[in-house]
Amino acid sequence: MAEPSPRREPAPVRHLARITDITLAVLTLVFFVTVALATGVHSPWRGPIPLGLLLGGLLLFRRRWPMTVLLLSIGGIFVYHLTVHWSPAGWIWPAAVAYFTAATTSRVRWVPAIGLAQLVYSAIDARRILEINPTRYVFHVAGEGLLLAILIGAGLTYAAAARWRGRLRETDSRAHAAEERLRVSHEVHDVIAHTLAVVGVQLNVAADALEEDPAAAAAALRVAKDVRNRAMTDLRSLIAILRDSPGDTTPQADLASLDTLIADARNAGLEVTLDEQGDRAAVPAITAIAIHRVVQESLANTLKHAGARKAEVTIGYQPRSISVEIIDDGRGVTDGVTEGHGLAGMRERVSALGGALTAGPVPGGGGFAVRADIPVAGSTA
Repeated sequence: MAEPSPRREPAPVRHLARITDITLAVLTLVFFVTVALATGVHSPWRGPIPLGLLLGGLLLFRRRWPMTVLLLSIGGIFVYHLTVHWSPAGWIWPAAVAYFTAATTSRVRWVPAIGLAQLVYSAIDARRILEINPTRYVFHVAGEGLLLAILIGAGLTYAAAARWRGRLRETDSRAHAAEERLRVSHEVHDVIAHTLAVVGVQLNVAADALEEDPAAAAAALRVAKDVRNRAMTDLRSLIAILRDSPGDTTPQADLASLDTLIADARNAGLEVTLDEQGDRAAVPAITAIAIHRVVQESLANTLKHAGARKAEVTIGYQPRSISVEIIDDGRGVTDGVTEGHGLAGMRERVSALGGALTAGPVPGGGGFAVRADIPVAGSTA
């Protein structure tokens, strides 16, 4: 009877499985011999010990060949009962572990048939008990049958629980993959939005200056080309992640890249000031990425929509939290803030870290302000 090869387990799991099998083998040997001696067998080396060694030794292979181990165990029990003149030792329980293991496999449909055949033969073999003590005979047969049903039921339950745990791990894995893809989609949006804003401004500058100031037009085109090249590098890395490409190619947006963001915005004609208070070196990596993306998306929105001349970026690095504020002097809004993908993405990113983000017109005047407060991971209140 062909049996499927077992799935390769991690080394610690295999080590624990070997210890478990050895323990079960020793317990089977000791328990069987003890019961045999306690029920009237006086020569353990003429039956109980050899059978105990066989049953225990077979358990060392129960995971690889469960049905083979069960059939050989039953064969050994038959030989034992045929060669020992009289033994009250049972038929089902000496192979209890083998029955349970076989019931956890895809061959489980054969296990009740095998057990029933063994149970019928044991009822016939125990007819001497029927002649002496009918009540004991009924308890003997019924007990063996009940044990068989319990072992098969336990095996089926264990297998079902294992399948459920497997499906749960698979579901968790898919959920993590979906979260990662959502994160990457936010990264793609941020990169594209920033790139289009900067490149669009530079192309307008180049178009306006092409005839009157070719040098300025060429400089604007060079800036647009540099921004485009950096964006393409980031996008290739992000697309590789979405395609499940092996290797860690995630672009590492961090606080060191803030200077590049500010330079891009300045090259696009926006007067940007950066005021950092505190030590940026102590910021965790995941928080640094969120800060970078908030600044990037805010400046991109300012370039695209606000018609602003100036923007102020203020970042406060405190031990327990980090505040990020971007204020421009643009048109602001008069009819409420329309939250598109950019603002929604920033809010989700900040909220995922336990922070809060607000965005709206500057009170008492023109302009727009974005503020994010992000707790530092691992800090205590």
